[in-house]
Amino acid sequence: MGGFSEQFSELQKFNARIIAASTDDIENSKAIAADLPFPVAHGVTREQADTLGSWWEDRRGLIQPSNFVLNHEGKVLSATYSSGSIGRVEAVDAVRFLTFQEKLRLES
Repeated sequence: MGGFSEQFSELQKFNARIIAASTDDIENSKAIAADLPFPVAHGVTREQADTLGSWWEDRRGLIQPSNFVLNHEGKVLSATYSSGSIGRVEAVDAVRFLTFQEKLRLES
């Protein structure tokens, strides 16, 4: 999440909103969010992970990374799922993706 904090000003140029979510309880989520310029939701459940189509790790009782980019109408432009620590969307890649989407919008 630190990368998204570092790229926050670039992402704001696209009016992007970042929302993170965790299986952590409220206290741990508040501690994580303390240094971030965006909210961190807490208490993600397996049922919510299933609704998103995310991979739930039974052994540790947590959701694996699931990243979504939605347009202003709520349409999913990109969905990335991971079943482990590999496959997370990096903030610089999100900026590149939004730059490309903006270019397509301006060309149409």
